[in-house]
Amino acid sequence: MARSRRGPKASAARSRWEKDARRAIGARVEGGRLPILVAPPPDPDRAFLEEIGFPGETPFTRGIQPTMYRGRLWTLRQYSGFGSAAATNERFQFLLKGGQTGLSVAFDLPTQNGYDSDHQRAHGEVGRCGVPVASLGDMRTLFGGIPLDKATVSMTINATAPILLSLLVAVAEENGVPRARLGGTVQNDVLKEYVARGTYIYPPGPSMRLTVDLIEFTTREMPQWNYISVSGYHMREAGATAVQEVAFTIANAIAYVRAVRERGLDLDEFLPRLSFFFSADRNFLEEVAKFRAARRLWARIVGDEFGAKGNRSKQLRFHTQTAGSSLTAQQPELNVVRTTLEALSAVLGGTQSLHTNALDEALGLPTESSARLALRTQQILAEESGVTNTVDPLGGSYEIEYLTDRIEAEAREYLDRIEQMGGALVAIQRGFISGEISKEAYRVARARERKEEVVVGVNQFTEGNPRFSLFPQAGGPGVHTQRITPAEERQQVARLHRWRRERDRAVVEAALSELRETTDRGANVMPSVLKAVRAGGTLGEVANVWRSCFGEQPPSTAF
Repeated sequence: MARSRRGPKASAARSRWEKDARRAIGARVEGGRLPILVAPPPDPDRAFLEEIGFPGETPFTRGIQPTMYRGRLWTLRQYSGFGSAAATNERFQFLLKGGQTGLSVAFDLPTQNGYDSDHQRAHGEVGRCGVPVASLGDMRTLFGGIPLDKATVSMTINATAPILLSLLVAVAEENGVPRARLGGTVQNDVLKEYVARGTYIYPPGPSMRLTVDLIEFTTREMPQWNYISVSGYHMREAGATAVQEVAFTIANAIAYVRAVRERGLDLDEFLPRLSFFFSADRNFLEEVAKFRAARRLWARIVGDEFGAKGNRSKQLRFHTQTAGSSLTAQQPELNVVRTTLEALSAVLGGTQSLHTNALDEALGLPTESSARLALRTQQILAEESGVTNTVDPLGGSYEIEYLTDRIEAEAREYLDRIEQMGGALVAIQRGFISGEISKEAYRVARARERKEEVVVGVNQFTEGNPRFSLFPQAGGPGVHTQRITPAEERQQVARLHRWRRERDRAVVEAALSELRETTDRGANVMPSVLKAVRAGGTLGEVANVWRSCFGEQPPSTAF
């Protein structure tokens, strides 16, 4: 049956319904940003063809693949790293045996900030929130017994991304896996570090240069590698709205595309392996629409404004992680429910890869049992929920399409403001992006204090909150968490000292000198970094070469 425009009869019926609804609901009718009922568009056929379309076709609102999960499931990729390379390798093996299909590496703060494990600033942080990797020996241990030609690897690393990728390439090639066969992703998104996380080292200009060096190298030599994952996740964790997450992430992506184009790379060669990383937060319908809006907006920008020709160049591929900021220490078992809903929004939104947070992550690093439960949550969604049996099951929902339109339009308004400033780099340096996020974070905090926004178990429904134990030996009811002991840090430092004693110091110094010369003359640093780490140079030593060349970016004092 052909669709028709909404006529006067439908409009009159809508008016009657709305009058009755407002009388019944009263003051609560305007609660939230979503209307209580969304009507069909005035011209459904045009709206469908131009705004929604079919999966696998521009503007990819309904997904980047024609068959989506009917053809292939998303990658089940649990984020892991703690204690030591050996302990993390054991967790990798445990998750792979349990059905995980991709590895995702969390590095500790010293590694992220370019410090070796024995640096004075690393004390107390080694292995705490990720795995310490200071040398080629650590990377060998981390991936020992793992087939790097089969398992894809995602590394959440930014300021030191060229060093960690070089260490991975060196280990793979030692095991007979050429770099051209390595599959995976390195985050390599340093711009968001100046906004949300703070694990930058160098000023923005030199940091962008290192980012593009990595992209250029992998474009030429690693055809299966995704060389950047532009991240909105950390901005969302800092307090950004769904609209801000889309807008600021795409603004950063535009900055990277322009920088790569200035380097001389062809966009249709580069763009197919640019990827994104988003959060899946608590507002279920809004999150589904957010992913759809981001895909459509990116396709239009890449095609209309950058002139990319290839179909794959316009596809927004993304990894999703459920929202760590939504997890609560109070009644932590409720985090399983939160994570399940968030993961379902990512699946219905068309993610290509997914990490589900563990129930105990508001208290500490996940235990084996909580990590298994998080993985099983994905497997239940994949195998039991039925949502994978049809492509884009929520497409055409009036509410979803309304939200998709609204998020895209409001994100576009932010992008226009950022362009008027001179682009993302200028907006970051002016503090505009961090300022907008901070205002939203403050608004949410006040709303929760006033109980205008309910967090179950925290500001409402708090009766029966269980006691929890931080340490397994403490006993008592509640959730037991994993503990990283000081002994593990001492052992890591001892391994690093042994590594330095056993290497050829003269060879290391020569390689680091070559890296300094390469950096100073503006050539691509990646071949020299590879040479340095193969010679035995440590992560901190390579990072220090760049500290001497570029200087360090002082921390922001803005609130």
